[in-house]
Amino acid sequence: MVKRMLSVQQVTGGYSGEAVLKDISFEVKQGELFGILGPNGSGKTTLLKMLSGILPIQNGRIQIKEKLLQDYKPKQLAKIIAVLSQHSSQSFAYSVKETVSLGRYAHQKGLFQTWSTQDEEIVQKVMKQVGISSFQHKNIQELSGGEKQRVFLAQALAQEPEILLLDEPTNHLDLSYQKELLDHLKQWTAQNRLTVISIFHDLNLAGLYCDRLLLLEKGTINIDHIPNEVLREERIMDVYHTNIQKHPHPKVAAPQMVLLPEVIKQENIEINEDMVHVTCDYIELKSPIPLRTMSSGVIGSGTGWHQTFVNRHVDKNYNCDDHRLEMAAFLRSKGFEPSETVGMMTAVILEDVVYQQLKLDEFSIFVLVTAGVGNAVDASRSDRHTVEVVPGTINTWIFVNGELTEEAYIQGIMTATEAKAKALHDLEVIDQVTGTIATGTSTDSILIAATQNGKLLEFAGTITPLGQLISKAVYQCTVEAIQKSCKRKP
Repeated sequence: MVKRMLSVQQVTGGYSGEAVLKDISFEVKQGELFGILGPNGSGKTTLLKMLSGILPIQNGRIQIKEKLLQDYKPKQLAKIIAVLSQHSSQSFAYSVKETVSLGRYAHQKGLFQTWSTQDEEIVQKVMKQVGISSFQHKNIQELSGGEKQRVFLAQALAQEPEILLLDEPTNHLDLSYQKELLDHLKQWTAQNRLTVISIFHDLNLAGLYCDRLLLLEKGTINIDHIPNEVLREERIMDVYHTNIQKHPHPKVAAPQMVLLPEVIKQENIEINEDMVHVTCDYIELKSPIPLRTMSSGVIGSGTGWHQTFVNRHVDKNYNCDDHRLEMAAFLRSKGFEPSETVGMMTAVILEDVVYQQLKLDEFSIFVLVTAGVGNAVDASRSDRHTVEVVPGTINTWIFVNGELTEEAYIQGIMTATEAKAKALHDLEVIDQVTGTIATGTSTDSILIAATQNGKLLEFAGTITPLGQLISKAVYQCTVEAIQKSCKRKP
């Protein structure tokens, strides 16, 4: 059973009789990395001072390891709790090692306290852990703000505490040291059962590293829960009074928030055939503004913002060890910036491209398709094919002159795929391996991009207004493009 290290029960308190915090109750278990969030003035630092015993409480109870906080003697408490405040200062000309060594005071015994071998080993260990061993003999007054922060963290760790209280520990640290520090804290909680309670201003770091979060609002608890529940868009916008949007982290199961700045409203633009340029080497569509995209391109895959879209012709026997690297080199040779470009490949003759624009009252779409069926595959029987990477022969571009939700992006891709499969069915395109009707080719690519201006389009399923346009345009363009390509066969 996991031990309860800290219990706060109906605590009220503040400064000079003024109640900054009101009726605060929560618990922290051993080995947790527990984050405290809240806007300026919400009571975060006041709470941390109460937990450390620096600031007395007016009402309620704080228990450390099932014992009342006020029942601990200072030296006893220092063996359990170490504190790293936000504005640590050092008025004496101590060396780094001497400053860290002060953390061993609570463990030294006797009237004439002596420095033991164990003290030395622990100090050297924590200095190495936070990356300050190389300048341990340097005067602390000569250090930068970030270096001082790491020294005082080492001092706190030298106490060998069971609970570590931190007030914005990444303050003054550059990006690499922020990550390194929080990685260490996470590791120490998991391996050594160290309990960490920390104030965070950076919601993303809190969401990424903390097991649980406490959100304060005007001196009271808004919520005490897992990060995914605390970092909800509506809640954070309400508490912090700013526009944000929540996204999952791309590598770990953690919520992340992005600020939504107030941007100058751009004039509505319309993506259309006038922006298309076709050569024998590539098809280019250049947008005057960045478009929010979701694609399976060789370059620019996934989601992002792009202004240039390139569909490159390659030989049917194209083969390359690193096609992404080679594609990026090709784009640069033609004057395109790969980071701003979605790039696809096709073996189809590019002059057989088909495009179409469809409009409704408040929005429109522009669809462009290149298609050939030399490597057609029936997806339901694809296990009968050998794995062979060949250039995609059906590349579908969908441009929406409107604003799409995340849901609409995904639904739009589904709708377009269904329309493409129907086109192949009606043309009776055969999978040459299975002898059955094909549903696509072995490496088809798709792109959906939106101006994110104009009418909000929440859905793109097949029977929605947007879905109906996508279905019609993709079906008709795919049919015509395949017919053009097939006419070239001997």
